[in-house]
Amino acid sequence: MTVVTSPLAGRAIGLAAVPDPVFSGAMVGPGTAIDPVREPSEAVSPVDGVIVSMHPHAFVVVDAEGHGVLTHLGIDTVQLNGEGFELLVSKGDTVTRGQAVVRWDPAAVEAAGKSPICPVVALEATADSLSDVAETGEVATGDSLFGWN
Repeated sequence: MTVVTSPLAGRAIGLAAVPDPVFSGAMVGPGTAIDPVREPSEAVSPVDGVIVSMHPHAFVVVDAEGHGVLTHLGIDTVQLNGEGFELLVSKGDTVTRGQAVVRWDPAAVEAAGKSPICPVVALEATADSLSDVAETGEVATGDSLFGWN
């Protein structure tokens, strides 16, 4: 089983609470979402693996079992054209759980009129393949968000 840990500190709110129908309807995949602490921070890798997709506002890490985990920093943040995001790794890099991937400021995203809420999604998964999904409560960076069988 793959344990997916939180890339950020904040509050788990569950995908249904994400202000975007693609995520809230789990069209991208099941998972949860984090309402991040409003301070400059580093989003870290939620699993050990390889960065297969890297954008300023989102990244995907695929682990040794072939599980792809999407971390999306904020909603509609693609419209910021990378402003306020600093990439710390590159596509193709091997990363370890907890390694910093992107530096960003959720408060600046919010000030720019975007939601800083961060979906963390199990790509190409079914809802019943996830267990112990965190949908409420405070989470620290590195806390377990869900298990993926």
